Amino acid sequence: MEETRRARTRRERTVEYIRFESPHRNDRGHFTGVFGLVNTLAREGRLSTEEEAFRRVHNSWYDAAYPDPSTVDPTVYDRTTNPGAAAWFKPSATHLIERVTGYLEILRAHGVDCRTRHCADPGRIVYEDDVQIVVVPYG
Repeated sequence: MEETRRARTRRERTVEYIRFESPHRNDRGHFTGVFGLVNTLAREGRLSTEEEAFRRVHNSWYDAAYPDPSTVDPTVYDRTTNPGAAAWFKPSATHLIERVTGYLEILRAHGVDCRTRHCADPGRIVYEDDVQIVVVPYG
């Protein structure tokens, strides 16, 4: 009984990080995140005028709202040093997570799959701030 209570308490304290990503591996074998997916559509010239305006405004908002990990640590996304490094939102970053909806709508409109993942331990943490972690996935 006591062991069950302790296990439940531990589980309740577990932080579940959140990531929005393609369910399909890219050419490098990794899962592209939601912002990368929408930015790819933009680079390919596939966004409507309204979608491109949304992307620009919201990308700028995100850039102002939280730090780009690669400006704090230029090696964080280095393919050799941190292969497959990926950013995950902390669950407390609700003001950031809520705005992802518009990006998901763009992806749906273009038939691009995107899944939402929740994980307590997504990998080895190589960067952390108030709203996110960047991890190198395990194995």
